[in-house]
Amino acid sequence: MELYISNTGQEPIYAQITRQIRDLILAGKLAEGEALPSIRLLAKELRISVITTKRAYEDLEAAGFIRTVPGRGSFVAPRNPALYREESLKKMESHLQDAVDEARRGGIGYEELSETLRLLWEG
Repeated sequence: MELYISNTGQEPIYAQITRQIRDLILAGKLAEGEALPSIRLLAKELRISVITTKRAYEDLEAAGFIRTVPGRGSFVAPRNPALYREESLKKMESHLQDAVDEARRGGIGYEELSETLRLLWEG
């Protein structure tokens, strides 16, 4: 599992880790039941504090993406359809908002925008 950490951006390091692991799980690149690196190992690999990786894992567990078994480690949680649907809705809303903003900047009306969406949906 490769994670990339930026010290120059606005996003906190723990949030970068949380986002990247969540995205790997949603994309199916980390399978249900797959073990994650230990908190200490991940901290060592990324050259960051153990507290930072612990925070990321706690956030992932609270969101239902991973499960931690004391003495065994952290694992990708079983797929929760409602969770995946909610994540997809958030991404879709963000992309659609970008499309709406672009349409407004370009003087494209609602009818043309909705027709374009319909055509894209139908393939």
